Amino acid sequence: MPFSKGSLLLVDYTARVKDTNEVIDTTSEEEARKHNIHDPNKVYEPRLVSVGDGWVLKGFDEVLLGANLNEEMTVEIPPEKAFGVRDPNKVRLIPLRKLGDKADQVNVGDVIEMDNRVGIIRSISSGRVQIDFNHRLAGRTIEYRFKVLKCLEDDMEKATALIRRRMPVDASKLRLTLNSGIMEIMVPQEYYMQEGLQIIKRAIANDIFRYVQSVKSIRFIEVYERVEEVKEKEGEKVGEGEGRGAGTGTEVEVVEAKSKTDEEVKVEAGVEAEKRVKEVERVEEKGKEEEKEEEKEKIQEGQDVQPQPQPQPQQQAHVQAESKVQG
Repeated sequence: MPFSKGSLLLVDYTARVKDTNEVIDTTSEEEARKHNIHDPNKVYEPRLVSVGDGWVLKGFDEVLLGANLNEEMTVEIPPEKAFGVRDPNKVRLIPLRKLGDKADQVNVGDVIEMDNRVGIIRSISSGRVQIDFNHRLAGRTIEYRFKVLKCLEDDMEKATALIRRRMPVDASKLRLTLNSGIMEIMVPQEYYMQEGLQIIKRAIANDIFRYVQSVKSIRFIEVYERVEEVKEKEGEKVGEGEGRGAGTGTEVEVVEAKSKTDEEVKVEAGVEAEKRVKEVERVEEKGKEEEKEEEKEKIQEGQDVQPQPQPQPQQQAHVQAESKVQG
């Protein structure tokens, strides 16, 4: 049966370049390994597609509108509805020196970014480099072999799939409820420190509001619990008021992490400061005593002879200069 624009489908597919048979994308892990494009960080599973909303290539989007459920199909997508036709004006020949520090490092086939555009180096010769800013697959016909496995109808199924599109975690780790138009989503703990989490949540909310009409409000919940250290001491008797494992003879001790109050922090800081002051006073007193002892030794050694200190050459010159001024 044909699908309508905005239908949420789960689709299995493999896409390849027609004239070279190069596999460029697939939802099958087996196919990815077979064609040496396997990505260990990618989750291989049927892809969620909103029909007619540009989530896939334009030509493939149009084909899905008329596809049938559970029917395996093979279609060819022409360049103008895939990655575009090749544009000769997007191929530039520039002096190699314009690449700056990268000039001695680039090779033919390298992908570089220049003027906020991504290009491929096609040739290097006579101090010049040819850069092609067309898409790598521009001008190529793309072949899709696919099957629509399911059209999502249930609101909770839709919400789960939309969340996993932005947070690719196992579905068993997701906890969400929907009551009276209010959806609560428990954020998986592994995403608490995820860079750009607020942007991800905003995107999820936008998707759910668009495709799940029964949701009027969304709450993202993050739960942070106090870390408790639990120690088990086998063979010891449990004292009065302590819990006992039934029939196990095991004592469980729970040690809670306790935060210091502001008053306790101030008291500790004052005690520490007083200790430092006393240490400084002790060092100064010891230094004074040592100076007195040195002075006594000097007096005893030099009390018979008190030689007059001779002025240094610089001092003599200064004295002579003063005498001339006075004269």
